[in-house]
Amino acid sequence: MDIELFKSEIEKLGIKYDEAMLSKLEKYYILLVTWNEKMNLTAITDKKTVYLKHFYDSLTITKVIDFNNINSLCDIGTGAGFPGLVLKIFFPHLDVTLVDSLNKRIIFLDEVIKELNLENVYTKHIRAEEYGKTVREKFDLVTARAVSSFNVLLEYAIPLVKNNKYFVAMRGNDDTKDGDKALKILSCLKIKTENFKLPIENSQRTIVVIQKKEKTKLKYPRKFSEIKKRPL
Repeated sequence: MDIELFKSEIEKLGIKYDEAMLSKLEKYYILLVTWNEKMNLTAITDKKTVYLKHFYDSLTITKVIDFNNINSLCDIGTGAGFPGLVLKIFFPHLDVTLVDSLNKRIIFLDEVIKELNLENVYTKHIRAEEYGKTVREKFDLVTARAVSSFNVLLEYAIPLVKNNKYFVAMRGNDDTKDGDKALKILSCLKIKTENFKLPIENSQRTIVVIQKKEKTKLKYPRKFSEIKKRPL
């Protein structure tokens, strides 16, 4: 996906942008491939593929979420910053928290935040289930892209979401049927599923929107060992 196609496709998503945003995205790409030479951030480094499978893919969440109504976002298992950091570039009003368990990724993200002069972006070097023990019902939107099995992911994410607000899981194929029990236990509803294919390569994508209906019981999220042994 070259830059002209990228611009055309995000316009189809209804995203408004300016040259400053595109400049930040380009700098982000350069930092990604430079740092990737010394640490494993992504298997994808070709520019056109990064723009398609990381940058554009991150922005497809706008198919299901109106970011005019979102002020605070937490991206768990953010990796190299997808989708959280890309969303911050195009929706600069967002307060964004990026959570990842690997410190080397956090160091990279801190550098990107500094180089792009991004404000109100916070990084947390912590496991998602540990973060959810102390930070509860704080965010309008929690996101996770290609992280863990769906039922496990729900237990990580839902405690962080404000009541009546949203968790969005960005997946490849629709593998969310294993989350029905977890949805009930965690007092949530699946309100929308968007299935589509990426441009050019036509790989499958599924975005699932979950709305939180009641305050999460304090027992969730459990310790990682318990979640792994007895997933909801």
